[in-house]
Amino acid sequence: MNGLLHSSPDVVDIKLKRGSSGLGFNIVGGVDQQYVVNDNGIYVSKIKEDGAAALDGRLQEGDKILAINGVKLEDLMHRATVDLFRTAGEDVELRVQKKPNHGSGPTGSQPESKSSVSSLEILVALAGVAAVCAFIYMRHMRKHF
Repeated sequence: MNGLLHSSPDVVDIKLKRGSSGLGFNIVGGVDQQYVVNDNGIYVSKIKEDGAAALDGRLQEGDKILAINGVKLEDLMHRATVDLFRTAGEDVELRVQKKPNHGSGPTGSQPESKSSVSSLEILVALAGVAAVCAFIYMRHMRKHF
């Protein structure tokens, strides 16, 4: 019982109103497309900018969706879950298990691995390419003198 009380703050109910571009997020997972090893759950993989979920601000990438309008998503195929979202109506209530703040397990670390490359990583890669090009150029110039 203590474990239940301890984990409940991680589970929240979020009501979203479907916008012109839907609910504004993408999902991954399901029985046929496990996103986390030994977990058939459905996870938020991307929050679309200016979509209903982004405007609401509570749903985050890496969150696990437990239910849609009271329908539990346990042991569903990915396509069946997508169909539930599509037929959920204009006002959609999600029961969500929030991603842990400290990535101690697969649910905490996996979604970040799907995120885009940071500006710093691009800058470091470009600096490396420039250094290699400069090295080749200098070696080439020495051969001609």
